[in-house]
Amino acid sequence: MMVLEARDLACLRGDRVVFEHVGFRLGPGEVLLLEGPNGSGKSSLLRLLAGFLTPLAGRLLWQERDIAEEGEAYRRTIAYVGHLDAVKPMLSVEANLRFWADLHGATGQALERALDFFELAELRELPARLLSAGQRRRLNLSRLLVREARLWLLDEPSVSLDRHSVALLGEAMEAHRAGGGMIVAATHLDLGLAGAARLRLGGETGT
Repeated sequence: MMVLEARDLACLRGDRVVFEHVGFRLGPGEVLLLEGPNGSGKSSLLRLLAGFLTPLAGRLLWQERDIAEEGEAYRRTIAYVGHLDAVKPMLSVEANLRFWADLHGATGQALERALDFFELAELRELPARLLSAGQRRRLNLSRLLVREARLWLLDEPSVSLDRHSVALLGEAMEAHRAGGGMIVAATHLDLGLAGAARLRLGGETGT
């Protein structure tokens, strides 16, 4: 069984310890919501889980093996969406998504499903620079649906989304967990995910 486990984690950013003694265990179909004020370390924890940062202390395990040892095998299992949208403004909506699809060997069918699900099909030829903030966010989130990733790491995924788009995001997350996927998300908004575990972090300054 695929399990993600954090044991006694601590994180240093600059000269400040943003959190310490953090632990959790996440299995198939489970969701962990990261909560806490700005600067509490939510983004930093997600970046640790993505392998972008190295813990100051503690261990991160995937199937009982350290993620640093798993290397590329672990990275292939994750999809990370940061709070900033990774969208190339001069490319069309479709070209942006196709870049990610090609990068992960996704089929054209998967690309079409992602465009349809996040209601972007009618905007496919529009340059991304002309999209609204909410449309850019939906384009960024559509990357989750063009690849097979067991673990979704989401940093404020609902930012800039209207109520209808938040509902679409919730549907995508529920479908992912129904298929045995796992989600760790930092959010200030209740996404309506039944049975989600919560981890509250504390802090004072920005990350």
